[in-house]
Amino acid sequence: MKKIDTAKLDRIVGEARRAADERSQGYRERALKLFPWVCGRCAREFTRANVRELTVHHRDHDHHNNPPDGSNWELLCIYCHDNEHQRELEAQNYSEVSEEKRQAATHSPFAGLKSLLEGDGEQD
Repeated sequence: MKKIDTAKLDRIVGEARRAADERSQGYRERALKLFPWVCGRCAREFTRANVRELTVHHRDHDHHNNPPDGSNWELLCIYCHDNEHQRELEAQNYSEVSEEKRQAATHSPFAGLKSLLEGDGEQD
């Protein structure tokens, strides 16, 4: 029978615990501990079986802004998270269009309405 190297086992277990502690300090793990497992947009509820589909969205879009209270995070399902980022991209693209290309509407459908209403009252 082989002799068990307890020192090696202790080292492996210690490394695994340290790695787990480091992972738990990540913003996703912290957010999952802080907030209920519900999408902030569509209200879909999550369990351990499908929590991988729940993502952490940074409200200010800065992935380095991770306050300990989670005030810059919201949990979103992968679909709502993709939609949120698509909306942000579209907003950026729209703002890049120069003001010269954005022209105000010039047609005024009710321009002559007052004169028609104040007319002599005759109808055609």
